[in-house]
Amino acid sequence: MRKINIFSAILLLIIAGCAGNKKVNNDSLITIDVTKSYPKKELMLQDFFDVEYIVLETSKDFLTQGLVKSVGKDIIIVTNRINNGDIFIFDRTGKGLRKINRRGQGPGEYTQILNIIPDESNNEMYVSDQSRGIFVYDLYGNFLRNLLRGDDVIYSLLKNFDHEHLIGREITIFRLTEESTESQPFAIISKKDGSMVNDIRIRFKSGKDAVIMSAPNSSGISVGSSPTLNSIISFNNNWILTEISSDTIYKLLPDFSMIPFLVRTPSIQSMNPEIFLNPDIFTDRFYFMRAIKKETEFPSTNLVYDRQENTVFEYTMYNNDYVTDKIVNMTVSRFMNNVNNEVAYWQTLEAYELVDAYKKGELKGKLKEIAANLGEEDNPVIMLVKHKK
Repeated sequence: MRKINIFSAILLLIIAGCAGNKKVNNDSLITIDVTKSYPKKELMLQDFFDVEYIVLETSKDFLTQGLVKSVGKDIIIVTNRINNGDIFIFDRTGKGLRKINRRGQGPGEYTQILNIIPDESNNEMYVSDQSRGIFVYDLYGNFLRNLLRGDDVIYSLLKNFDHEHLIGREITIFRLTEESTESQPFAIISKKDGSMVNDIRIRFKSGKDAVIMSAPNSSGISVGSSPTLNSIISFNNNWILTEISSDTIYKLLPDFSMIPFLVRTPSIQSMNPEIFLNPDIFTDRFYFMRAIKKETEFPSTNLVYDRQENTVFEYTMYNNDYVTDKIVNMTVSRFMNNVNNEVAYWQTLEAYELVDAYKKGELKGKLKEIAANLGEEDNPVIMLVKHKK
């Protein structure tokens, strides 16, 4: 493995100290050069993951656009892409259990759903609202409490940390500036009252952001666009935290301490335009990531680090349940919330697309069997991509 020079090692230790991290042997850190051209490989999804297809029940009471919010041990929580407030709960076989809608302006009602995190062990689910905090319901939709800190903090990311806590990323009303020297907080949040149990920040030299603003329109309004980035991912009962202004990606341990985990080069501080390194899916052996350039359309390169071979390569992933070369998008949405380490990520497969592929003879195996019994207007099929046992 490439060794980090003395200056970089000292810098990493300083950063780690500022963040309250444990000391580590820096020779064990992974280094990814985001500007390098790596060897290209074509991969098959089923060689790395177990794939399960779940046919969501289609009925009068269960018609959904299939935006999966969470996958739990026994349930799947789905909403629509339009903001109508419907929350559908299916079991892991796809059978519809119940539909909940608490949209409104009154007590115990949400206006616009960002995240939904189920906690089956507590028989609760946490619904983060874009402007009204975190609402807690039981799994039947009965309102239990509102987790408000009193300072109107909203979380752009929210995930299940453990039995008593959530982990989130705070939203601020301002963008990072060059004067910024630390990240927006990664917060450990009490499930009981919403209080911040721990405030975790990553330090850096100066702030960067991933937003590209368009030219003002005729009304003088500029619209910002940004790539899909996920700054919190779970990995082997730990968490990987990413701040785009930092050259170091950290591992957060169960005791809330952080250790440097991965280093990107060249420094983000030296780049114009910047290339961001964003983790997507980590397995025991392979780390799937994206290098994303801050340009219009945000072109990205899919990279994977092989721990066993200590190599990096650029990959294209295919689904073996298609006869044709069907590329699988490995991008993990920041709204994906699974409550255990079973599921790596998921995708929604539209029924009409599967029916069309079946008619063209493009499917095989289990997916072909499923598509043979689908109607074009049926609910989507959910593809669960699970870590191999």
